[in-house]
Amino acid sequence: MSTTTTTFTSTTTPTQFVDVGGRRLAYRSVGEGKPLVLCHRFRGVLDLWDPAFLDALAARGFRVITFDYSGLGQSTGEPTYKAVALAKDAKDLVDALGLTNIVIGGWSLGGIAAQVYLAMFGSTVSHVLLLATTPPGTLVKAAEQLFFEVASQPGATLEQFTTLFFEGKDARSRDASKRSFERIAARRADRSPDVPADWAIAQIGSTPANPVFPSEDVLRILQSTSVPILHVGADHDIIFPVENWYALSGRLPTLQLVTFPRAGHGAHHQHPVAAASHIASFVHGEG
Repeated sequence: MSTTTTTFTSTTTPTQFVDVGGRRLAYRSVGEGKPLVLCHRFRGVLDLWDPAFLDALAARGFRVITFDYSGLGQSTGEPTYKAVALAKDAKDLVDALGLTNIVIGGWSLGGIAAQVYLAMFGSTVSHVLLLATTPPGTLVKAAEQLFFEVASQPGATLEQFTTLFFEGKDARSRDASKRSFERIAARRADRSPDVPADWAIAQIGSTPANPVFPSEDVLRILQSTSVPILHVGADHDIIFPVENWYALSGRLPTLQLVTFPRAGHGAHHQHPVAAASHIASFVHGEG
């Protein structure tokens, strides 16, 4: 008797749930290998990761796990964008799935959560992956007001998507934005509902802050940790300028930086395969 094994991609893998801490967390898993848990961006839900990026990671030896924060998307519970609560969501999911020695990662707001996760649960982490996020402390370059103007708008048009996550002044980046936008829209069923724009912007404010992430405790951890940290960013990130990481590069002993040119806040969506290759080399020691 033959058996048939279904191989899922990030577009076809089903949403699963764990009940923990009085709420239900929605998650998806694709690939096999080293666990890589990804915390999402501002207004992010399960379906707003680019499938090409997730599948490229899965093809390079990762079990890629994405999830909806408490009270958002398909998860239940009390919604919040407080970084400690987001990190706790990730840890509860990790524990419920029985994962160990994980890569904790995050994009934008999720990258803040990943840094807090390292500070709170560092002994369970082998590597930290930061995607277009901010370090703690006072910044050398603040965000652009344009981000807040566009991110507070309801809906999700290609124009909004390009402005927020790509380099609108570059034709190749605009073309990459259209392809990424179409890939994200490809999943038709079992989609997580959007995060309400008015609720989301009320959590972070409507103007740039400096610092965004005023945690001296987390900064001390980054300065003393032996856990390798990779930041993947771009040369024109309108919300979390990469210059803030370069300003700290002499003070953070395990920090590595990959910066894509003519790209924006979603460089890993503009260059999904290249970004995944850099990440695999970082974690697996390839190249």
